[in-house]
Amino acid sequence: MNIAQAYLKPEEKAVFLLRSLYRSFGYLPYKMSKFEEYDLYMRHKEFLKSDRIITFNDADGKLMALKPDVTLSIVKNGENQPGGKQKVCYNENVYRVSPSTHQFREILQTGLECIGDVDLYDLYEVLELAVKSLAMLSEDFILSVSHVGILTGLFEAWQVPGKAQTGLVRCISEKNIHEMGPICDEFGLSDRAREGMMLLPALDGELLPTLKALEDHLEGETAKAAWDELYALANLFRGSEYENKIRLNLSLVDDMKYYNGLVFKGYLAGIWESVLSGGRYDTLPQRMGRKAGAVGFAVYMDLLENLPGRERESDVDVLLLYPEGADTAVVAGKVRELQAAGKTVSAQKTIPEKLRYKTLCRLEGEEKA
Repeated sequence: MNIAQAYLKPEEKAVFLLRSLYRSFGYLPYKMSKFEEYDLYMRHKEFLKSDRIITFNDADGKLMALKPDVTLSIVKNGENQPGGKQKVCYNENVYRVSPSTHQFREILQTGLECIGDVDLYDLYEVLELAVKSLAMLSEDFILSVSHVGILTGLFEAWQVPGKAQTGLVRCISEKNIHEMGPICDEFGLSDRAREGMMLLPALDGELLPTLKALEDHLEGETAKAAWDELYALANLFRGSEYENKIRLNLSLVDDMKYYNGLVFKGYLAGIWESVLSGGRYDTLPQRMGRKAGAVGFAVYMDLLENLPGRERESDVDVLLLYPEGADTAVVAGKVRELQAAGKTVSAQKTIPEKLRYKTLCRLEGEEKA
């Protein structure tokens, strides 16, 4: 780490390291405005986490919105490249309602998108970057993966009615097996369908073994094609240091309107919600007139504040206290001395109430915080 990085806060260091990782794979930095036309989000609101958006009138009266999403802007402003791919990474703030406080928050996201002629290599590369991102943030992490095609394919093969699908998707996402039986009874699903549906929420384990456990329960070309894709990806990670960190979890079905293929979420020990989320979303660029596939993910940097031990991070290495009337040259000299030793220093006459420091240094002596 260079001298400049040494002065960054933990979240800032994480952003720097992640950006460097993505750049090493050829993802070019993407920068966007803080706002877009409100109409962009309303035309594609089914692809947003929430339709609650902060709006304002521009100088010409046009209704604008503080961006609640990055991906929409990237897809909108990209160009079709027949046979090619647009690979970008970003570090942007979005403005959304917090699920915990139910108030608008400015949320820092770091992520990447690959848009164009997406193939198996691109899916593998994005998954690899997702797992490497988690490894940079914590040693204790899990990347859960699934595939929308498995569930939609089984629904097709078992001829599950649309109204039944809604209830079953909710039960699978909640891993609520008890309510699945009555739904199967209500819509007259076969014993084969009932057995398969109740199996899905329980399938959560290491990727290759769990895929093999699922294989005998597959029906229909769509489900089998999705299984084949996941199995090919699993084999690409066979023997790698991340093989045991990637798990199959078929309860990842809550974003089926957005994703149409591979879907995944990343978790760090000590944080109850996913800090990374992504997948394949061909429907969005096609809805926006682009002949392209797309895959990507975002890391929610604000959640890193909840990592165990993060509260012990210090604002500065040294709090230098000097008395009223102290010789300015002496104070400045002491600050330079500490900085030369690689320390960050805050020179104060009193101890600030909320400043976190490692060492309290007085001109007449030192003591630990």
